[in-house]
Amino acid sequence: MTDSSPAPTRRRARVRAPELIGKGGWLNTGGKQYSLADLRGRIVLLDFWTFCCVNCLHVLDELRELEDKHRDTVVVIGVHSPKFVHEAEHQAVIDAVERYGVEHPVLDDPELATWKQYAVRAWPTLVVIDPEGYVVAQHAGEGHVHAIERLVTELEAEHAAKGTLRRGDGPYVAPEPEPTVLRFPGKALLLPSGNFLVSDTTRHQLVELEADGESVVRRIGSGVRGLSDGTADTATFNEPQGLALLDDGSVVVADTVNHALRRLDATSGEVTTLAGTGRQWMQGDATSGPGREVNLSSPWDVAWWQGKVWIAMAGVHQLWTYDPADGTVSVAAGTTNEGLVDGPGTEAWFAQPSGLAATPDRLWLADSETSALRWVDPDGTVHTAVGTGLFDFGHRDGAAEQALFQHPLGVTALPDGSVAVSDTYNHALRRYDPATGEVMTLATDLREPSDAVLVGDDIVVVESARHRLTRLRLPEEVVRVEAVAHRTQRAATEVAPGRLRLDVIFQAPAGQKLDTRYGPSTRLLVSSTPPELLVDGEGAGTELSRALELDPAVPEGVLHVSAMAASCDDDPSNEYPACHVHQQDWGVPVRLTETGTDRLPLVLAGLDA
Repeated sequence: MTDSSPAPTRRRARVRAPELIGKGGWLNTGGKQYSLADLRGRIVLLDFWTFCCVNCLHVLDELRELEDKHRDTVVVIGVHSPKFVHEAEHQAVIDAVERYGVEHPVLDDPELATWKQYAVRAWPTLVVIDPEGYVVAQHAGEGHVHAIERLVTELEAEHAAKGTLRRGDGPYVAPEPEPTVLRFPGKALLLPSGNFLVSDTTRHQLVELEADGESVVRRIGSGVRGLSDGTADTATFNEPQGLALLDDGSVVVADTVNHALRRLDATSGEVTTLAGTGRQWMQGDATSGPGREVNLSSPWDVAWWQGKVWIAMAGVHQLWTYDPADGTVSVAAGTTNEGLVDGPGTEAWFAQPSGLAATPDRLWLADSETSALRWVDPDGTVHTAVGTGLFDFGHRDGAAEQALFQHPLGVTALPDGSVAVSDTYNHALRRYDPATGEVMTLATDLREPSDAVLVGDDIVVVESARHRLTRLRLPEEVVRVEAVAHRTQRAATEVAPGRLRLDVIFQAPAGQKLDTRYGPSTRLLVSSTPPELLVDGEGAGTELSRALELDPAVPEGVLHVSAMAASCDDDPSNEYPACHVHQQDWGVPVRLTETGTDRLPLVLAGLDA
């Protein structure tokens, strides 16, 4: 007689899950409001995200297969926790949910109430709640879905045996589609014919419009998410963004969620792939080589400069180049650390570069997460024109040193040497003049402008959240707006001056172990803004815990922490175990107080005991 009782399950730490609270209410539920009690019996996966964050967008795509495979047992709930003021607007969250194809319920939490209850410290963070309402795992950053998949399978078996698993349809209710010509367009390009080519991002297509900016000439791409070459009718894209015209009349497309560069033959409509494998670049991957063999990460915009295609590689906070002459790609600037640091390209830090514009002597870029306008010299040196860092933003004109943007996504070179900035979250078109060092506002009441194209004396703006192109006459007079400055709503962590213990929590997923076959499998990099905040503890190391020394004379600042851990399947019989990289960057605002904590725990994967 065989024993049919379920195999014993390993004991895991559990803490009671706090209630889900959000002043903005629920989206994608057909108007119904939910509590955790309503979800009892289901495995709940909370995804703390904000729509400005490219890493959050990566996780949305990572979760799609998990959601589909475990649709009758798992309920994914996005908890929208804003960084920028604009992201706290309810309509902006509604737009983002549609824009990025979010097919699960979303709780709009503009005041970060649920974020604080769950002690979240980073976007994105994933929290797993078991069918009895207990938190059993927390993961920060990307690359954790394989571990969550294994945990979900364990929880399904465990709670089915206990009788506490409830299967069935989830609470997701799809919104009604809107019949517009464009849907959240991203970027636009003026073709030699005088027509416009627009990336119709949410519909996974390119659209050619007549010179009026409204009449459709043709659509390129089937409209289904995918990565396949072919004719205008059969080729597929995945949320394409940037467009650049080459000398031969072809167009390079930043196919963002496919992590690829595509080529459009503007005459025939044929689409081919130039670079990218369809897989996202992760730490340790190649940083140069044949284009079709190197992984990319969320290319957001492209521009032709100095004989190469420059790529705003938003997903890893870098600039890359593609050389059409030999078909190779390589890193041009950026370390993959997120922040604002100028200097030689190999030392510069960016934060989701999302818009590019080339002039003979400068490559301009909109560095969205630092709300900055920056440029690269022909020798590769990086400079900042406007912007101070990750947490300061607003709408303020005047001298560049004190002017503020809010998450700009586009930049356009103007004939007089100045540049227009699509100041996305301020719903404005701004202008920076390098000759005077002044910032001014050209137009307001533009809904999430993401790009602009110069057409004679006019400028045509991509109004992404109004799903249209809007033509403006370049004004001679400046629009006057009331100056506003903001800091992120995220509260600073109060820490004690002097010694601070930094602990990055990482527990290898079940059935895996740290991969030490080729040396240390973990990495920790620490720095601060201002640099004077850290007296000791700065730099790279292999231990995930470190003693920091904070200068009592610096009252507040930001600790920048980057952690990576590699784990592999723990099966001695498998000669080639599958391995996974877990990584996350934190920017932790801190305030020094005598009553502050002397320990800073950051959860990469697991629970802080």
